[in-house]
Amino acid sequence: MRILTIDLGTSATKAALWSEDGLIAMGRAPVDVEHPRPGWVEQDPEGWWTSTLAACAQLPSEERMQVDAVGFSTQRDTFVPVTTAGEPIGRAIGSADRRATAEAAGLGEDFHVLTGVVPDAGTVAAKLAWMRRHEPERLSGGQRWILGPRDLIAFRLTGRAITDASVASRTGLMALDGAGLEGAELLPEIVGPTTIVGDVLPAPSAALGVRPGTPVVAGAGDRACEVIGVTATTARPMVSWGAFAGVSVPVGHVPAPDPGIVVSRGALGGFVMEADLSAAGSALAWLGRLTGQSPDDLARQADDIDAGAGGLLALAWLGGARAPWWEPRTGLTFAGLTPLHTAAHLARALVEGVAFDAARCLDRAAPDAVELSLAGGGASIPLWRRVLSGVANRPVVTRTHGETASTGAAIVAARAIGSRLDPDLVDPVSTRERPFDSDVVAYGDLRMRHEMVARATISAVVGR
Repeated sequence: MRILTIDLGTSATKAALWSEDGLIAMGRAPVDVEHPRPGWVEQDPEGWWTSTLAACAQLPSEERMQVDAVGFSTQRDTFVPVTTAGEPIGRAIGSADRRATAEAAGLGEDFHVLTGVVPDAGTVAAKLAWMRRHEPERLSGGQRWILGPRDLIAFRLTGRAITDASVASRTGLMALDGAGLEGAELLPEIVGPTTIVGDVLPAPSAALGVRPGTPVVAGAGDRACEVIGVTATTARPMVSWGAFAGVSVPVGHVPAPDPGIVVSRGALGGFVMEADLSAAGSALAWLGRLTGQSPDDLARQADDIDAGAGGLLALAWLGGARAPWWEPRTGLTFAGLTPLHTAAHLARALVEGVAFDAARCLDRAAPDAVELSLAGGGASIPLWRRVLSGVANRPVVTRTHGETASTGAAIVAARAIGSRLDPDLVDPVSTRERPFDSDVVAYGDLRMRHEMVARATISAVVGR
């Protein structure tokens, strides 16, 4: 069996080939992200297609011709209006876009309870309301659907417009029970993640390098795929570190409403409790731009700094505080900065700030967790593993290759064609690191200080 997965991320597209024995090969191609105004995040939808072709071209051609199915993992909350022919109308609004703050505030008091989605500027429902107000021409005339990155690629491969339930449930255009709300008519057909949506047509098959007629499986959102790839449970929730960080916990039923937690559909049934943090790798990238250093170099230097970053505390709220605070009027903040602090101290404080917010989310979404499954590029960063383990006072578990979204997409695609992939075989556990006692003690005290600084900052910003 051969599975081709396409993982459409916020800054890169990854293509991977899988067999029952694991990962055969992986290709990666960047996707340009533009910021035409402060707080705006846009992408050229054609970049999703060209990056897909570029990533696939890096895979062995003879292996691609043996593919039994194509599956997907995809970023959520990014969309572009398209015509009935699938032609994009303008640029896509990205998941991290913050232009719709005013519209988010107008979504209503019952929005979260009804949809499971926090009424935030990043929500599709808010950005769609912004578009109706400021760019109504994009939602009239020739417009037919709003499509995300995976939706557009699947349309080009098969000629069928779809989205899947895990992605649709994040938009705020659907109730938790599946009923459509205002704007749901703009979504394409909603299918289950294991649905075979069609076969690869002759022209795109040649471009992709797979056989015509290869089944295309809908797949799911990146977090829904990742929790499958790391075999997350309520006892072993997933903590991801990429451009952003997040805590994700799969559950079998709709949990009691929590104003800081998003609830979305799972890739293989059930639901996923999600707490999306403001920043992670993007905060180190920001610091890197200021200092002329790479995020990797900053992380290595910060590993030599003691816990507590020399008394420096950071609120890693680049672009506004998200879970568990959800206060968009705040920003990235340092407290206790002195002339003696270096870029390494700032980097250490940022990583610790992300970990403190992740621990708060774990307390709410998975209080009985016994260990943490790590996902995203941060799983390979020793500093992040040690800090998170110490702050959360739990062991952290990493996988061999760490491409957990692609692993989950492969498992979903295999299920669709009547086969199975075992995540513990295709991507086995590589490390299980326990917290250092000294870190647990140090971070126990620091977390209380961080909480006080966070609450005081929010109070000062919002005027209460």
